[in-house]
Amino acid sequence: MPEHIQYQDDELFNPETHHEESDVPIKPLFWAIGIFIVFAIVTHLVLAWMYEGFRKGEEKRMDPPYTQVALPRDAYVPKNQPLLQPFPREGHAPREDTPVTDLVQMRAREETQLHSYGWVDQQKGVVHIPIENAKQIMLQRGFPTATAPPPPAPPSGAAPASGAGPREKPAAEAAAAPHGGAQ
Repeated sequence: MPEHIQYQDDELFNPETHHEESDVPIKPLFWAIGIFIVFAIVTHLVLAWMYEGFRKGEEKRMDPPYTQVALPRDAYVPKNQPLLQPFPREGHAPREDTPVTDLVQMRAREETQLHSYGWVDQQKGVVHIPIENAKQIMLQRGFPTATAPPPPAPPSGAAPASGAGPREKPAAEAAAAPHGGAQ
């Protein structure tokens, strides 16, 4: 195969024109890939070294354990709330206490509290009543309405102007007073 196409007309042929030997210089491309790989390896090694240094520093900074007594198995299991994972519990068969049953038990406790009498804070005399009774009481007394905005609070060091601030009603007095009654 001839190097150049033979033309009939010699004016179309340029003997100084040749084809390109390569489209892309391969050597610089391989150098760039090699530098990238070396940089990635060095970066990972530096990050691993920094991680170990920070981890060891935190271990040294942490307080020693308060006691050598082993913690119970469920020491870190949240109490009195639904569990999102089936934590192993003492006295329960595996898979008996799952998130689904936990949610059912929590809702049953809430329903019981919603429809029964009980103490919220016995020392302060705060109780809860069934929701239906609370609705009836609110219908009898009416709902509170916003009248005027409260007066601005006095500066922290100043005494009250009138000497008589708002007083709190005991639970029995508040329940007996009709809506809109004198305070």
